Amino acid sequence: MDGAELVEWYHKHQTRGLMVISGTKPFKGLFEQFVQPCLAELLGSSLFIFVGCLSVIENTEGTGRLQPALAHGLALGIVIAVLGEISGGHFNPAVSVSVFLIGGLNIILLVPYILAQMCGGMIGAGLAKNMTTMNYAKVSGAAFNTVQADTQIVPATVAEVIMTLFLTMVVCMGAVNGRTRSLLAPLCIGLTVTADILAGGAVSGACMNPARAFGPAVVANYWSYHWIYWVGPMSGALLTASFIRLLLGDDKTRVLLR
Repeated sequence: MDGAELVEWYHKHQTRGLMVISGTKPFKGLFEQFVQPCLAELLGSSLFIFVGCLSVIENTEGTGRLQPALAHGLALGIVIAVLGEISGGHFNPAVSVSVFLIGGLNIILLVPYILAQMCGGMIGAGLAKNMTTMNYAKVSGAAFNTVQADTQIVPATVAEVIMTLFLTMVVCMGAVNGRTRSLLAPLCIGLTVTADILAGGAVSGACMNPARAFGPAVVANYWSYHWIYWVGPMSGALLTASFIRLLLGDDKTRVLLR
């Protein structure tokens, strides 16, 4: 390619680039690929955590853990079914981390997803607080935290690890892994949250979601043992990613014996 041909090639491609930039399709693509998913995570997290917090605050002794378990599970299943095609329906930093580690989420979106989920947690918890006349900071440990003494730290942390492992495993295998993906994933994920709360609600509060813990903690300024609800869920997410990457994933995901 001589000098004249090189100049012609450069101007041709430069012009093409300007035409593309001046159109609407690239911006539409960027919006749908990056902005819209984050907005979906923000909205979905807000709605899910609002319902979850309100169900705990307004819970009565007669229903026990059944009311929060059903409210959390139903709300999560619904927002995943409605918004999952836009963002994947994470609404949980632990889920986003596990999905990212098995190759189901672009690294560019990981931090924005988590920030959107945490903001959603604050919005949902704030709405729930403003809809009740009760002392929010004292209701079920700011609507999620049942740990009140150092002797509960180990059982609560282990419970959060295992319950989050169960939840993220269902998400990754039911909605991301090609071999096991199912149309019933939203239902299965919602039922998993319900089962976890029924089983472990008395041990740790069955949070399984750092954004679900962060929102009420900010709104109520209640930080006692808050770290458990980051360490436990994130550890569970890492275990899930390890199992899928090493043993359970399809041939595109698994790193051993491909």
